Amino acid sequence: MADLPVDRLEPGPPFTYVGVDCFGPWEIATRKTRGGAANSKRWAALFTCLTTRGIHIEVLEEMSSSSFINAFKRFTSIRGQVRQIRSDCGTNFVGATNELNIDTIRVDDDNIKDCLYKSGVTWVFNAPHSSHMGGIWERMIGVTRRVLDSILLENVKGGLTHEVLITLMAEVTAIVNSRPLVEVSTDPEDPIPLTPAMLLTQKPNLITIENTFDMTNMYRAQWKRVQVLADMFWRKWRVEYLQTLQKRRKWQTEKRDISIGDLVLLKDSSVHRCSWPVGIITDTFPSQDKRVRKVALRIVRKDGERVSYIRPITELVVLMETD
Repeated sequence: MADLPVDRLEPGPPFTYVGVDCFGPWEIATRKTRGGAANSKRWAALFTCLTTRGIHIEVLEEMSSSSFINAFKRFTSIRGQVRQIRSDCGTNFVGATNELNIDTIRVDDDNIKDCLYKSGVTWVFNAPHSSHMGGIWERMIGVTRRVLDSILLENVKGGLTHEVLITLMAEVTAIVNSRPLVEVSTDPEDPIPLTPAMLLTQKPNLITIENTFDMTNMYRAQWKRVQVLADMFWRKWRVEYLQTLQKRRKWQTEKRDISIGDLVLLKDSSVHRCSWPVGIITDTFPSQDKRVRKVALRIVRKDGERVSYIRPITELVVLMETD
């Protein structure tokens, strides 16, 4: 298992490094007519801070580049400038889906490129079919869906409107951001668990500064008391929270790195029975620790067409090594 990316460990303002994903849609009543109500769909873009684990949800009227740019503008206006965005390679953002009539946001669209370039934002994609590499925001999507479903169960009779949906998203954001990041302490002198809301809203008075204070400054001046509390939360975030992120629960065995020229079997759930896509590794992409976790391979189809893919090594089975 690889180390955490550097942007997961960089201390800085919240939502400097974010992961984004979209989910939905939901049916809402846009206007009333004589025959009932005219319905339309709404989606949501979930931005996850990679350091504080806080989330921010923006509602999308449609899965288009224009709607996403508006949501991104609203997000940066509230949360501040973003330095880097991470996402998966799903059809929400990339993919030739025009023939399938799938609603999608094209990151390679010129409007989005211009918006990111002017803002100084870089967009990093994970390898295809590697959802585990974006587990931090995939987990938030799962948590958000559960909270949202529990709220909608009580309001489904009255129907959804755009205003109701936005209010629900705000409530969901507050609920998810109030979750404890570490185990709740049994120490009576430490009753408040660390949550993303404390880091985002700076309540109770959490401010990160360069100076350091100790407990002797706790009752001297009000502003020093605030800084003591800020240092306590900062130490708790780094010592208690970050240590839990680096637990390697699997992939702990040292194995040989996949090399160029290896013969591999591609795991593909979409192929027909008795079809075994076998390919040759054409390129490798080592991580910062010099271990290979993403490769490029070439497969020859039954019709003789050569196709190239980029896949994580978890989707490959080595049949024959080049050496």
